[in-house]
This record gives sequence, C-alpha cells and structure tokens, in this order.
Amino acid sequence: MNSTSAPQSTDRMPKWMIFLFACACGLVVANLYYAQPLISLIAPEIGLQESAASLIVTLTQLGYCIGLILLVPLGDLLENRKLVIFTICGAILALFIAMLAPTAGWFLFSSLIIGIGSVGVQMLIPIAAHITPEDRRGRTIGNIMSGLLLGIMLARPISSLIAHSFGWRAVFGASALLLILLAIILWFLLPIRKPKSNHHYFSLIGSLWTLLVHTPTLRRRALYQAALFASFTLFWTITPILLAGPLFNLSQQGIALFALAGALGVIAAPIAGRIADHGHTKIATGFSLATVAIAFLLAQMGGHGSLAALVIAGILLDLGVQSNVVLGQRTIYLLGADIRSRLNALYMAIFFAGGAIGSGIASLAYVYGGWSLVAWIGFAFPAVALLFFLTE
Repeated sequence: MNSTSAPQSTDRMPKWMIFLFACACGLVVANLYYAQPLISLIAPEIGLQESAASLIVTLTQLGYCIGLILLVPLGDLLENRKLVIFTICGAILALFIAMLAPTAGWFLFSSLIIGIGSVGVQMLIPIAAHITPEDRRGRTIGNIMSGLLLGIMLARPISSLIAHSFGWRAVFGASALLLILLAIILWFLLPIRKPKSNHHYFSLIGSLWTLLVHTPTLRRRALYQAALFASFTLFWTITPILLAGPLFNLSQQGIALFALAGALGVIAAPIAGRIADHGHTKIATGFSLATVAIAFLLAQMGGHGSLAALVIAGILLDLGVQSNVVLGQRTIYLLGADIRSRLNALYMAIFFAGGAIGSGIASLAYVYGGWSLVAWIGFAFPAVALLFFLTE
C-alpha cells in the first residue's frame, strides 16, 4: 500500500473508517432499488408502455452485472481511490439524467448507467479487506456489509415515502446530491492503494475465466449465495403484491413498514463476521442455509393470512442471506491479496445472477400457483444449496 494515510496492515481498521465504508456502501447500492416501487409512477410520465415497464429494473441490474465484470476487476490494476470516485461520479451523472429524463429512452439509458456506477461498493469492500489484518477481517467486512444490506432494505420504503410527498424525480435528485457529498468525503478520507500488477486491461478481464475454472472455493461460495439471493429477490418481489392484495390490503406506507421490519436482519452480518474470525465458517454456513429454508416454511402461513408469520419469515430470510454473504466474502478474500477485486467481481456477478433468476420467475410463479408456489420455490433454492453444502 502506497499511502501514509492508510492504516498499516498490522493495525485495526479505525471504527470511523468502518462506519464511513458502511455508509458509503449503503448510499451507493440503494440506487439499484429506488426505482422498483416507483415503476407505476415513472412509466406513464416518461411514455413507457406497461408491458415494457420492467425494463427500468432489468436495465439497472444488467448495468450492475456489466460493471462487476468490466470495472470491478480494475481494483487489481488501477489506484483504488481514484477508481472508486470515478465510478461514483458516473452514478451521479446518471441520477441527474434520470431526474430530468423527458422520454423513456433517456430514462432507460440512465437506468443502465446507474447500475454500472453502483459497482463502486464492490471496489470499497476489497480495500477494507486489504487494510484489515486477517484475524479481524470477518467482523470488519461484516460491519461494512451491514451498511450495504441496510441500503438494499431501506431503499424501497424510503423512495416510496419521498415519492409520495415530493414526486419520483425528487428521489433521484436527492440521491445524486448525497453521492456528491459522499464523493468529496471519500476523496479526502479514503486510503490510497496502488496495486502491483503485470496485467493490462484485456488480460485482466480474460483472467476472470481462469480464476473461475481453477478456484473451486469461489464457485462453491458463489453458488451458495446465488441460491439464497434467488430466494431473497423472489420473496421481496412478490411480498409487496401479496400485502397490497385483498388478503392483507395494506397501504404503501404499511408495506414500507413491513420492509423496515425485515431490515432487522441486518444485525446478522457483523455477527457472522465474528463467527468466521473464530474459525466456524462451515457450521455458520450450514446454519445460514437452513435459516432461509425455515423462513419459507414459515412464509407458507402468510398465504393463509398470518402477517406475523410473514414478518418473522422476512427477518429470518434476511438473517440467513446476510450472514452467508459475509462468510463467503471472508472465505474468498483469503485466496490471495493480488486477486481480491477479481474474486469479488466473480462472486458478486454469480450471486446477482441468482437474484435475477429469482425475480425473473417470481411473477410467473405467483400468477400460476399463487403465494404457495412462490414459497415452495423459495424453499427449494436453499434446500438444494444445503444438499450441495453437505458434499463439502
């Protein structure tokens, strides 16, 4: 590490810096989810047909996957602070375009760039791993991931509440202003790290396939998390529809409160990190997979009118998913300091692909089999992952 401002590798990462990283991750990743509850408001105003409205979400997720593969690996090649700031600036520009977009074309373009710019969070986490000693790396990553996961969970209710009072364009404008402030703070406080690498860009990207093929630990951890994230997106895609329907008849604010209750699962990330630091990654992984499976057995009761069962299921689901992502990241970061950014890019790309599968089949499952089918599919993902885990 080439910086006097960065903590030495033998020191603890300062608490203020952990808090900064957690806030930064939460603020940036939230941009992937702000639009999801606002589609019915955005589409008519920009002239987007109802049949194509889901492109708003799809293009954001697609942009994120593109950024994971094409930008995040640059953390093993370029100076990290400038790379993070540059990426966040791309998100800021896209957010202003979304706020002012007069047509569907402009808004969809901004959605794609918002997704690409949001991968800045996946550049920050490897930096934290570099400046944290191994015996504390799990808890540090866990604390930072708490901020990231809280950003995911709070983005939807916050955007709904802002849009209700000020309109949907205010959501994107407010986020852009927050990211400008964040970029300034990170410029002054983020450690400088210039990696040592003999790669050029195209050989760096080409090495991703080699890493995937020759790193079984990465494949296993990514598949565990892909299965859990598929369940996660399945649940949170359909639950608002179920809650707004005749069975519960909740208002938009009631649905927002339900999402806030689910966010209690954020406490799992730092706990999982501490467990991993004490050498109990394997048993914690089995517990995480089993917790998500149990959550969907409870969720079955939600289809019969039990709101309490749905709330508990949402909390358990988040506990399991958030624990496992931290366990996975800590495990793959042990595989080599010079390849951490690429390992993280592959890990995140695979598990977000799982999330895309979960959200992609959610509507079809609900239309053809109701909530019961959704819950059984949600149970199947962690159940299969648990069987795979038993082969370790």
